[in-house]
Amino acid sequence: MRHSPLLVADMIDRTQLLQTFDALLQPERFRDYGPNGLQVEGGAQVRRIVSGVSASRSLIEAAIAAQADAIFVHHGLFWRSQDGRITGWMKQRLALLLAHDINLFAYHLPLDAHPELGNNAQLGLKLGLQASARFGEQDLGFLGERQQAGGFESAQALAQHVEQQLGRPVALVDGAARAIHKVAWCSGGAQSYFEAAIAAGADAFITGEISEPQAHYAREMGVAYLACGHHASERFGAPAVAAHVAAQWGLEHQFIDIDNPA
Repeated sequence: MRHSPLLVADMIDRTQLLQTFDALLQPERFRDYGPNGLQVEGGAQVRRIVSGVSASRSLIEAAIAAQADAIFVHHGLFWRSQDGRITGWMKQRLALLLAHDINLFAYHLPLDAHPELGNNAQLGLKLGLQASARFGEQDLGFLGERQQAGGFESAQALAQHVEQQLGRPVALVDGAARAIHKVAWCSGGAQSYFEAAIAAGADAFITGEISEPQAHYAREMGVAYLACGHHASERFGAPAVAAHVAAQWGLEHQFIDIDNPA
């Protein structure tokens, strides 16, 4: 578990904080898999925000220890078609949030898509990729080139670069032995975007996960596929947005990264 330092700060009303997140991320623009915004109501006043990738019990417990008034995450508690009963792990997480009066804010696709602070924009920044176009359903995918001139000499060189930047192994299916210039990326579980990335002219596609069909597409179409971990590819948007909003209102912010091998 890695912690970033706290900053000194002020206080904001919960409703005003929600309005700020909504104005920045514009959740009304997206067809999503669950509710975006305030998922669990806590105290009316917020001074300290903890950000993280997923609203796991470990993150909630860490936020309690950090005396947070609000948690801001990419993966919240509620998803379309899930079992609505409050039992087991759901009861445990909700009980902690309610007992400590902590607000839970969650933004899924809106957080992926933000052009500067979102998961994909921040992943590109981390990997030194400059986006020039968007692709795929709801324009969530990014397409661009390496900021450093010359691209990557091979898919293996790109994979090594990604591993170095993200600090974890990459599953590579090398579709063709050639230099990589056009790179497409979409964080998380974006396997279904691979065909759109190919159609957009990508030499390689970076995402979090891979399913069985993508290996065949990569080999048959001559486009490299890199799966670098769902969590690993989505560690950057939540702290970027939370830090931006915290700075805007003079709040305290702390990013807590709960280790996840997925």
